Amino acid sequence: MSRIGKMPVEIPPGVKITRDESVIRVEGPRGRLFMEAPKGIDVILGERLVEIKRPSDGRKERASHGLVRTLVANMVKGVSSGFEKGLEISGVGYRAEVTGDKLKLTIGFSAPVQYPIPEGIQVKVDKQVNIMVSGIDKQLVGQVAAEIRGLKRPEPYKGKGIKYAGEKIRRKVGKSVGA
Repeated sequence: MSRIGKMPVEIPPGVKITRDESVIRVEGPRGRLFMEAPKGIDVILGERLVEIKRPSDGRKERASHGLVRTLVANMVKGVSSGFEKGLEISGVGYRAEVTGDKLKLTIGFSAPVQYPIPEGIQVKVDKQVNIMVSGIDKQLVGQVAAEIRGLKRPEPYKGKGIKYAGEKIRRKVGKSVGA
């Protein structure tokens, strides 16, 4: 039995879960999310709990059991409190600003980089170097943060670039002057 899969998901007040065939819909104060449960996984809706069961011990059912429970728990947390991912820009002259539905990054290229912000994601910039990506879909928040970081990864010699908040960059020693 999956240790993750057998734990029930607690439903906070204000969140409503419904199920149509294999589609699970979660509605809350921040929005709506839905997912399709794979075959062989039963989602049992209770008053304040959701339980994920598997009728057999087949390979696919065992593989999906904990995954479906985690996805349902992430949807419940997303519609109730949401997810955030922080990014930091380091480098002389590097900065960011939000203009409409685009994130404008000045990160050492000849022209500023324009990153279109996807629907369902909010991006806030603080002090031109701290970027906060937030939304209700955990996967989408992480994907957007990874794409922004990928525009200018932190380099190991001076540490310039875009990194996650709290990320430690392993620094390398540069060339030394030979005698």
